[in-house]
Amino acid sequence: MAPPEDRPVPNRPGAISLFFVVKAAIFALAFWIWLLVLAIQGGQVTGWHVFAAAGAITTTLVGMCLAIRMALQANAADRHAEFRKMLVEISWNTAFAAHQDDDDADNVVHFPSAVPDQPGGWPSSDRRR
Repeated sequence: MAPPEDRPVPNRPGAISLFFVVKAAIFALAFWIWLLVLAIQGGQVTGWHVFAAAGAITTTLVGMCLAIRMALQANAADRHAEFRKMLVEISWNTAFAAHQDDDDADNVVHFPSAVPDQPGGWPSSDRRR
């Protein structure tokens, strides 16, 4: 669901930013290129081959985990923004819909008021003293 243009973009909290995801991707790419160069050169497998392979796998997995976490945080921020919007709409409707015209009484939930014998107020027989 794309946010409308007139609304501000919701806050995207969290420690994971695009900077760290891109940084992990650059390191992973460097390790994969280094491993490819070592593999093309041929020869015996040395400790550098193992180091390059371990670095490539590790940085790739770290980059994927960071990207997934960033996407989940962005999704949670969008859901939180929609939830806050819904709460504001509910409170707005609750606070001010009862004061609208009584022509649309079917769509308005009247809450008991502190003043008895008003429309939507407490019945005088149910008041406790």
